[in-house]
Amino acid sequence: MMALDALAEERIREAQARGEFDGLPGSGRPLELDDDSMVPEELRAAYRVLKNAGFVPPEIESHRELRDVESLLRAAATEVERAGLLARIDFLLTRTSAGRRHGSLRVQEEAYLERVAERLEARRKL
Repeated sequence: MMALDALAEERIREAQARGEFDGLPGSGRPLELDDDSMVPEELRAAYRVLKNAGFVPPEIESHRELRDVESLLRAAATEVERAGLLARIDFLLTRTSAGRRHGSLRVQEEAYLERVAERLEARRKL
C-alpha cells in the first residue's frame, strides 16, 4: 500500500506544480469539517441527509448549546452567574442523556460537572 500512497502523493505534487488546484472554491479558507463524532455511526448518514435538508438532530443541537453555555461560563463574572450556568449545563446533560438510546452517561456527566467546578475554583483563586 505504501507504493500506492507514494504514487498518489507524487501525482498530487505534480498537479500542484501545474496549478491545477488554483482557484478552486474555498481556496485560501479553512476547511469546514463537520464533527459528527457524537453521533452513533449507524445514524451518521441519516443525520447528514437531515442536516443537508436544514434539520439538526436534537443531540447535535444540545451539544452546540452546551458549548455556548461553556463559553458563557468562562466569561461569567459572578458566582450567581456561574451557578445559573452550571444549572443550565446540568439540565442540558440530563436532557441529552435521557434522549440517548444506549443507556445513561450520568457518571460521566457528574465527572464533567466536577471538572468544570474545579476549573472555575482554580480560576477564582488566581
